[in-house]
Amino acid sequence: MATFRKRYDLWQARIQRKGYPALSKSFKLRSDAVAWARQVELDIDGGAKKISTSEKSPLLRELLIRYKSEITTRKKHPQVEAYRINAWLKQPIADLCVNDLRSSDLAKWRNSRVKLGCSPNTIRLELAIISNLYTVAEVEWGYERLSNPALKVKLPKLPPGRSQRVSEEQVELIVNNTRSRILGDIILLALETAMRRSELTLIEWSHIDLEKKTLFLPITKNGDSRMVPLSSRALALLRAIRGTAEGRVFDITEHAITSAFSRACVRSGIENITFHDLRHEAISRLFEKGLSLPEVATISGHKTWAMLRRYTHLSAEKIANKLQ
Repeated sequence: MATFRKRYDLWQARIQRKGYPALSKSFKLRSDAVAWARQVELDIDGGAKKISTSEKSPLLRELLIRYKSEITTRKKHPQVEAYRINAWLKQPIADLCVNDLRSSDLAKWRNSRVKLGCSPNTIRLELAIISNLYTVAEVEWGYERLSNPALKVKLPKLPPGRSQRVSEEQVELIVNNTRSRILGDIILLALETAMRRSELTLIEWSHIDLEKKTLFLPITKNGDSRMVPLSSRALALLRAIRGTAEGRVFDITEHAITSAFSRACVRSGIENITFHDLRHEAISRLFEKGLSLPEVATISGHKTWAMLRRYTHLSAEKIANKLQ
């Protein structure tokens, strides 16, 4: 016997019979769902040997679970995407059949996320999961006629890149107001290397060659490894904390860095500065030192000038001095 339920403004009919694939389909009206279910059941009762596979449409929930198991787990950092997928599974939209999900449904979801105060980038990343899921389902899982509704959804506009600069005075204040030396060392090294927070937590002493003045990063955000040249200040800092240590240079998590940095800023009376602003500041300083675009990109790991430009905020005063 067919079952019917209303999910996300649609009526879903679902038929489960022994010896037949589970069938489901969604309709705007309950009467249409009942009529479709009645016809399918008549076909089955009449001895139909094969029900059209075009009627078979899994729920978005089912494909999300499969995607998390088969795709997300193969990624270098699966935890964040798994968290986003779990959030999708809690949404009513997850109980729609993938053939019935429309761009209008995703647009309503987008608007609700905006009202909750979610950042444009967060919404974009969450929609990217749905978009890629449909692509994988069509290309790799045999759902060849599946239309990707996420491609038609207008994405929220990203805000302009932050232009916050961090002065030496502010750095000194923050370092002096940290409760542990380890955070102070991380802050100073971040300013000298333009490394990301995640990269700093993964540095091992075996990655550092003090003689060649380099630091090797086997894993980075963009998936590539890179060799970071070390300034004299960075070398002095690493030599000072080396001692007889082995393994990781900094025994601390990304979350702990963010929390400790925020508390140090509060104690310093400094507002509107995040740990990631240190990367912006470091890159800007590298350009002000006269390094070329390829040289800075080698240090920062950016692949395009368009991305690197968002991190670059040069001082007009220093540029003016070069024009004399």
